[in-house]
Amino acid sequence: MTKTLNYSYSHIWKVAWPILISLIMEQLLGMTDTAFLGRVGEVELAASAIAGVYCMAIFITGFGFGVGSQIIIARRNGEGNYAETGNIFWHGVYFLICLAVLVIFLSEMFSPWLLGFLIESPEISAAAMDYVRWRLVGLIFAFVTVMFRAFYIGTTQTATLTLNSIVMVLSNVVFNWILVFGKLGFPALGIAGAAIGSTLAELVSLIFFIVYTATKTDCTKYGLNKRIKFSWEKLRYILTVSIWTMIQNFFSVSTWFIFFMFVEHIGERALAISNLIRSASGFLWVFVAAFASTCSSLVSNLIGEGHTDSVPRLIRRVIKLAYIPVTILAVLFAIFPEHVLRIYTDMPELISDSVPSLFVLCFSYLFTCPALICFNAVSGTGNTRTAFVLELSALVIYIAFCSIVIAWIKADVAVCWLAEIAYGLSMLVICGLYLWSNRWKGARI
Repeated sequence: MTKTLNYSYSHIWKVAWPILISLIMEQLLGMTDTAFLGRVGEVELAASAIAGVYCMAIFITGFGFGVGSQIIIARRNGEGNYAETGNIFWHGVYFLICLAVLVIFLSEMFSPWLLGFLIESPEISAAAMDYVRWRLVGLIFAFVTVMFRAFYIGTTQTATLTLNSIVMVLSNVVFNWILVFGKLGFPALGIAGAAIGSTLAELVSLIFFIVYTATKTDCTKYGLNKRIKFSWEKLRYILTVSIWTMIQNFFSVSTWFIFFMFVEHIGERALAISNLIRSASGFLWVFVAAFASTCSSLVSNLIGEGHTDSVPRLIRRVIKLAYIPVTILAVLFAIFPEHVLRIYTDMPELISDSVPSLFVLCFSYLFTCPALICFNAVSGTGNTRTAFVLELSALVIYIAFCSIVIAWIKADVAVCWLAEIAYGLSMLVICGLYLWSNRWKGARI
């Protein structure tokens, strides 16, 4: 009996569900900010949409390095070369700490000017900068956490992520309650309080990972307790895989930022609606992202075990499993749209205006779900440069749609959200054709 037989539906679910829970918890970070600020005012709600995506575009670059590292860790884990995973982990930690410090410095220099240039409303621009300044401080904690996440997903020890995320979200709720509204003697800081709360939650998350790893993980087996000698050659090797996931993730979220810039020029109401829809999308996205991340890790492990021919079957199984919760949730959202939107705001008119956009979002996930899983499968094969080119092709279609429908026609906000269907459908076709061609076979990392 080969190890391949372990990649059954139950095994896929066993790896995916802790990632799912952790992503739900992490998604609650942004949802918490939105829920609190939705009760402060429309300017703060709109500003948090732009500032949140702006910070995400910066964070996702480091996250992309973690994804590349995760692919390599998973391959070494599949090969049984466990000690090498620790070497990769520590090189990643050193690199990402330096990157975080550099990003914070550059942000303080250029973010005020950039946000002022891109955002039409002075009030939204000022509020967005209040959020960005405090939120980016947490990059130092968040980037190190990225490497812990890469290690545990790459070695398929995903249950750890659940515990960590629960701790982080509970911390964020408490910090937001105290700092946004000014409880327990603290001043009411509004949008800045939401950013500080999320940053403190990232610190709590990192402390948890450090303590858990030191006490519960076999550090000797994975070489985590071994003092390594930093090697530029080793870092360059990791970057040969990670650089493409870094660029790909940055472009992916940057185009999301461009979408919000286009919508902001339609009006504050359209931007506030889009922020609500973006937050509601998180409920669906976490399921897709969990299975997509699982697919990437298992594909890399599977190839490391020498079972390349079993990869297509694995991908099909992951897609089938992912469709079940995504479809159920999308139908529930479509049946009870106002109940979903009421989570984020208590403004009746804003809720009513947001319902059509929520319908469009729900339908888009019929394409987004298989598209992202196929894309992550391509990344899991080690062909990260090809994966970048494939997504870039889909993003060109996405930007073209946004330029015509939003910037030129200035369509209704619900029509603007059809961009998600354009992206998902194009990504599914492009990645599906590549996987079907078998040109991904033979990649070595």
